[in-house]
Amino acid sequence: MNRDSNSYTFIYASGLVILVAALLALAAVLLKPFQDKNIEVAKKSDILKSVLIESDASTTVDLYSKYIVDTYIVNSNGEKVSSDKNAFDVDLKEELAKPVTERLLPVFQAKMDDGSVKYIIAVRGQGLWGPIWGYIAMNEDKETIYGAMFDHEGETPGLGAEIAKAPFQEQFKGKKIFKGSNVDFTVAKGGATPGDKYAVDAISGGTLTSKGVEAMLLENFNAYSAFFKK
Repeated sequence: MNRDSNSYTFIYASGLVILVAALLALAAVLLKPFQDKNIEVAKKSDILKSVLIESDASTTVDLYSKYIVDTYIVNSNGEKVSSDKNAFDVDLKEELAKPVTERLLPVFQAKMDDGSVKYIIAVRGQGLWGPIWGYIAMNEDKETIYGAMFDHEGETPGLGAEIAKAPFQEQFKGKKIFKGSNVDFTVAKGGATPGDKYAVDAISGGTLTSKGVEAMLLENFNAYSAFFKK
């Protein structure tokens, strides 16, 4: 074949594209187990952070096995339900798209070194530029927050992205989420009133992301309300 012809160029380019596509597809298949493992470890690390346990890639799996003693799924009536999924694999993005009465709500139960039990729930919502999510650990009284962990997909560094930093998250320790029979919590622009057990300070310059955290807590805790009351 004439290497200077258009046909040769077309065939060569097509073959090269097919070869590269095949190699990329093969790499994706081979790397997927490692990617899935990294996602699993990152999620377990986030759950541990909600009960104030720091871990790294080498310790996360063992610490998770030590402290997370039970996992289960409940419905909006607070009843445990059986499912072909386990709590760890529930996709909260999918669940939030359903009516609240049809949602699968994961619960992670932790037992601390002092023997106390914490109940961890997953939360997900919308920030200014994209999804935000996290885990909230509740004390045995099921009213008081033990710890909180938040993260985001694309909030602005130095502003909304501060929800993923310790100074914002540490405010939640000791706060309460239920006022009587209602879910009541505020992320207060301009700062929470000193001593207010149902509010934390919003992020300066990150009002919309802060309000996204507030809306996320209200929606998700309303879904879990019956579970905590039981």
